[in-house]
Amino acid sequence: MNFYYSGSFTLRARSLPFSMATKKTLTDYESQRLENIRRNGEMIASLMLHSKASEVSDFFKRSSSKSTKYAHKIKKQKNSPPRSPLVIRRSLRTRGLPPNHSGYPSTPTDSSPFPPSPKPELSPARKREQIHINDAFLGEIAASDRPLIDVILAAAAAGADVDGGSRSKLLGDYKFDPRSSMVLKPENVGKVLPERILSVQFLPSANRTVVVVGNKLGNVGFWDLDFGMGDGNEDDSGIYVYAPHSASVSGISVHPSSVSKIFTGSYDGLVRKMDVEKETFNVTYSTENCIFSICQWPCDIDSLYIGEGAGDLKHWDERAGKVSSKWGLHEDRINSVDFSPENCYLMATSSTDGTACIWDLRRMKNHQPEQLNVVRHNRAVHSAYFSPTGNYLATTSIDDTVGIINLSHLNDISMVHHYNQTGRWLSSFRAIWGWDDSFLFLGNMRRAVDIISITSKTTTALVSPEMTSIPCRFASHPCQIGTLAGATAGGKVFVWTKS
Repeated sequence: MNFYYSGSFTLRARSLPFSMATKKTLTDYESQRLENIRRNGEMIASLMLHSKASEVSDFFKRSSSKSTKYAHKIKKQKNSPPRSPLVIRRSLRTRGLPPNHSGYPSTPTDSSPFPPSPKPELSPARKREQIHINDAFLGEIAASDRPLIDVILAAAAAGADVDGGSRSKLLGDYKFDPRSSMVLKPENVGKVLPERILSVQFLPSANRTVVVVGNKLGNVGFWDLDFGMGDGNEDDSGIYVYAPHSASVSGISVHPSSVSKIFTGSYDGLVRKMDVEKETFNVTYSTENCIFSICQWPCDIDSLYIGEGAGDLKHWDERAGKVSSKWGLHEDRINSVDFSPENCYLMATSSTDGTACIWDLRRMKNHQPEQLNVVRHNRAVHSAYFSPTGNYLATTSIDDTVGIINLSHLNDISMVHHYNQTGRWLSSFRAIWGWDDSFLFLGNMRRAVDIISITSKTTTALVSPEMTSIPCRFASHPCQIGTLAGATAGGKVFVWTKS
């Protein structure tokens, strides 16, 4: 009975009108709450928060849409070539090396992993096919380069003192050990150019010691070490500087049979010929690519071989004024080109792709010729040079090795350890031959010259208090035994001589 009465009462209460039930069941607290809700609604309406919330919602929807599009874009670029890796500069202290005081320029070197920058825009003066020597001369107004011109013309008139293939005859039966018979005199140290030097050569003259160097600014400098000797005039430094290029001078070539014609190649894509007889700098060859190496053919002074772009080699015929042949020899840039002094048809190239190759010009008839031999390194190879007799080939790689290949037995390859980590601020090391097949010369990070013996595969350092900076690029005088030039990142040249 009680259960039935309670349920009956509930049913009757639900049948009451809604207004009557609300009025009777609302408490004071509930009434106050409803009043607060009403007032809050009026306040929200007055602040227009609903419209602002709608705007915020629309903003996030647009952002989500952009994110989706960006994700699709990233997915589309997934197979694109990767960017160059970030190179972190490490100080000499963290590398365990002594400090240097040469004031190296803050410019990447040719061993930098970054790809070469596009060819710089040439100024109107540099675009000219011909520049007069006086216009390119950077000397003082009162200065003159007439003494240098006379020296070069005299050397050209005397003829070739040493031609290709006869360097070994220069030695005869006389031998000397450069590890104990070479000195660096204070007067043979000179600041020839501003900024880092990339290329070094000697003029092939037995009666004069003239060094030719090129730097990263496009300058070509000459240092006549015999100029002003004995006259007591300190102003006669014998240094002459020209500006025929607008970017790094990557190569200098002087043929022994044509000393008055000096070729220079540059990253600006130009090969210029300094014609001392006509007193001009002429554009011999022009390309849209960077030029990384040049070399004249020993058998023909009018044949120039040019390494440019990503592994291309071109044969320029000076007589015809055009490229007669072109080959894609490497997968990356060609850092050096050299010919055997005993067989001018044998050519050696080194490349950043990690290989050095030997080629026979007589078999290079197609666009992809086969090499006679390949020397492989783990990293970029910066040079490959034949020995004076042509019996050996020396390679230098950034993988801290110097390769010595016996060309009589191509499988006879020796890898000599040498620290070649020059970093971004120095030109890469390149081992060169001296005056016979006995020794190689290259730089030492402790401001010295390293001499590698071919027979014992040992390394000896030439040191001197006059060597105040690290020598990177070298050249041996083709007509003077024991005369060796080393150039630095600060523009200095050190000339060692036989004691």
